[in-house]
Amino acid sequence: MPNATMLKFGYPASTVAETALWSVQVRPQQPTLGALVLVCKEPVTAFGQLSPAAFAELQTVVARVERVLARFTAYQKINYLMLMMVDPDVHFHVIPRYEGVRDYAGIPFADAGWPGPPALAQAVTLDSGAIAGITADLKALWVDVP
Repeated sequence: MPNATMLKFGYPASTVAETALWSVQVRPQQPTLGALVLVCKEPVTAFGQLSPAAFAELQTVVARVERVLARFTAYQKINYLMLMMVDPDVHFHVIPRYEGVRDYAGIPFADAGWPGPPALAQAVTLDSGAIAGITADLKALWVDVP
């Protein structure tokens, strides 16, 4: 069963990949192109409550996310934000960072915060078509990039 955080971020339509304990989803508000949420499926609300299995699987998922996003956005840095102020389930916002602008389907995605903290308030809000397109492209890379 998906948890409330997975559903809030558009599960299952926004899902790039799932493992036994994690869901990788496209973030509907994109502060940079390729922004994701990485949501733990365990019923925990604090990072320290994750099982050893979830911690172990997190390493594998993060490594794959980084390889996929490197191909998708050619990011220069990557930020992982664990805010959990509104959505209680353990999750990270994954923000690829880059100087300049990336384009997707004619939509420009500037990293407005570069080189400082990400400018979350200046995100591009994706419509359902753009979410579907980015999700499909990232899914294809997930399969293609080991």
